[in-house]
Amino acid sequence: MTDVNIIFTETETKGRYAATQPGVKGAAELTISKVTPTLIIADHTAVPDSMRGLGIGRALVDRLIADARAKRQRIVPLCPFVRAHAQKHREELADVIQW
Repeated sequence: MTDVNIIFTETETKGRYAATQPGVKGAAELTISKVTPTLIIADHTAVPDSMRGLGIGRALVDRLIADARAKRQRIVPLCPFVRAHAQKHREELADVIQW
């Protein structure tokens, strides 16, 4: 996976990570809801068929986790994709995942 571009946009209560890759059609997304300044919910991850198997979903989750750590936030992994990743890496994500 190279040249993945991830852009984060937000409103007062929601956020969206959008990932694109040059030469690949479509955009993947990961959406969040802001509960408090220190607690967010990972709501949904969607990766179009044209991007499957390229590690784009993982890149989105990695960016979410890095941003949450930088902002000292905890993530509730409601999204099945984020939840599966968090369960596989339970120990290393203990500081950022709220079960």
